[in-house]
Amino acid sequence: MVVCGDDGLAHRLAAELRGVYREQVTLVVPPSGRRVRQPVVGRARAASAALRDMVNAAVNRTGNSDATGGTGGTGGTGGTGRELEATEPTEDVLADAGVERATALALVYDDDETNIRAALTARRLNPRLQLVLRLYNRRLGQHIEELLDQSAALASGGGPGSGSGSTTVLSDADTAAPALAATALVGTSKVVETDGLLLRAVERNPPRPGEVADPGLCTLALLSATSNDPAGADGSEDSGENGPQLLPDAAAVEAATGRGTVALEQVSYSGPPLPAGRAGVPAFGELFSRRLRWSLAGLAACVVALAVALMVVTGDHPLHATYVTLLDLFSINEPAHNADIGRQILQLLSGFVGLLLLPVLLAAVLEALGTFRSASTLRKPPRGLGGHVVLLGLGKIGTRVLTRLREMDIPVVCVEADPEARGMATARRLRVPVVLGDVTQEGVLEAAEIHRAHSLLALTSVDTTNLEAVLYARSVRSRLRVVLRLYDDDFATAVYRTLRAAHPRALTRSRSVTHLAAPSFAGAMMGRQILGAIPVERRVLLFAAVEVAGHPQLEGKTVGEAFRAGAWRVLALEVSDGERAAGADSPSEGARESRLVWELPDTYVLRGSDRVVLAATRRGLAELLGRRARRGVDV
Repeated sequence: MVVCGDDGLAHRLAAELRGVYREQVTLVVPPSGRRVRQPVVGRARAASAALRDMVNAAVNRTGNSDATGGTGGTGGTGGTGRELEATEPTEDVLADAGVERATALALVYDDDETNIRAALTARRLNPRLQLVLRLYNRRLGQHIEELLDQSAALASGGGPGSGSGSTTVLSDADTAAPALAATALVGTSKVVETDGLLLRAVERNPPRPGEVADPGLCTLALLSATSNDPAGADGSEDSGENGPQLLPDAAAVEAATGRGTVALEQVSYSGPPLPAGRAGVPAFGELFSRRLRWSLAGLAACVVALAVALMVVTGDHPLHATYVTLLDLFSINEPAHNADIGRQILQLLSGFVGLLLLPVLLAAVLEALGTFRSASTLRKPPRGLGGHVVLLGLGKIGTRVLTRLREMDIPVVCVEADPEARGMATARRLRVPVVLGDVTQEGVLEAAEIHRAHSLLALTSVDTTNLEAVLYARSVRSRLRVVLRLYDDDFATAVYRTLRAAHPRALTRSRSVTHLAAPSFAGAMMGRQILGAIPVERRVLLFAAVEVAGHPQLEGKTVGEAFRAGAWRVLALEVSDGERAAGADSPSEGARESRLVWELPDTYVLRGSDRVVLAATRRGLAELLGRRARRGVDV
């Protein structure tokens, strides 16, 4: 395996492949003086040590393979490898790294162009190479994936099934955005998308005596015994009885008392998605202010009253009376010299109402033009806003999270210091209020209505900025729900413990994008389609779509027999249109728009032609589908 990158994702991915999958890895990184994240990590670890002293709680790392920690989460030392230093992944560098003989290559540079250029070179050097690219531009990624697959098929002299290498394009932002957005909304829930469906992992409290816990689609995990202890860790890595248990069997769930569970649910968005094509057009109610709307309504009522009065005085037809009233209103009717006194009074009143109407119409035109003009600019938080999410940072991660939140119709206020940030265009298109300013400056968070917010998402690229913003927000509102994006895992653990000990009644979560992304990239290098990852305390569950053929642990066995506690579990079966799983009681349980059958009976026999969606731990997925499992090496 060859991994090329210039930030923390490359190191975490290499550690994942070495520790979990026990692969030989060659890591290509820039020279030490040009690594972007190294100074930030150094400061983070120094701050982490200071925070540990504050709470007098040492951070114990056990090295469990399913933990979401950095080097501690890799588990084992069975893999080997080497490290090369190079400024760019040129052809000579890739050849020196052994791309011609490698099984897979991951290009995880922060720059899309660098990854694409290196991928084209690597595909020419080795047409059978498994390529994994990190691209932020999703549309471009689809085209590049098709282009590289066609190139591999032509170079190998066959079609798609000729054994040519495949290409997988992933985005760390897309992998982490659902979990970050869900954490801000419902605290400890996590989501993953599969074939258009939204799955949510819900943490349930221990059932009371006499109550029966709702397992949802299935029970994914048992939470650690210390999960409700303010002084404990967010997901102890203890592998004993008190630690979290991933994918437990029915006996373990029944035997667990006083421990929460994580259940999988199938849910939909809480609100309709915003129409992208008309997102920049304001609603009619937003064209005019409330005072102007009342003024227009009052003048319209006066016109109607004058028309009715004229109809009563003169006996005219209602349409003709309305027409004459409008002529008098705009002063284009003949004076009623020879008419009776009632008609003359009505004409004078109509002229007076017309004088009042002119400035109101002018104000309406000016307000409408101003509203359309401001529709393409950044909006300010409206007065009285409450229950919203304050999002700090509109980089690539913040932009993806903002899109997710608006798809769920959640009110958001963004805070960004750079007016040219990547997500500014998205904020304008979605008409999301944005506060421009440094979040560490006084008054910026107040402008975002932080004292009435539901939660705070600190997603800037600087750990200390996120921490400072969260601490200040907690001083304004002690029970505010906060989610931090922290790079260093030791730093994240220390920050979490400190904040939870200081504010035991408030919800605090620390998340690392590389923690969530590295397992997906590693799984793709092993040749599987990783649908997503869900954090369970400090561990990770992977969701993958797997072909049953060629896997003796699945093929020919029932769903119940294929389940291995703590390792993997079959969740759904993909079926073609009109087909349904054997054992389904009604057509409603068969093929749907998503083409996935959930709640499979334990008696259903998995065939070689089936394709299933399963949940697995990282080590379980390596054992089930990893290359070393096919070699017969013991896990």
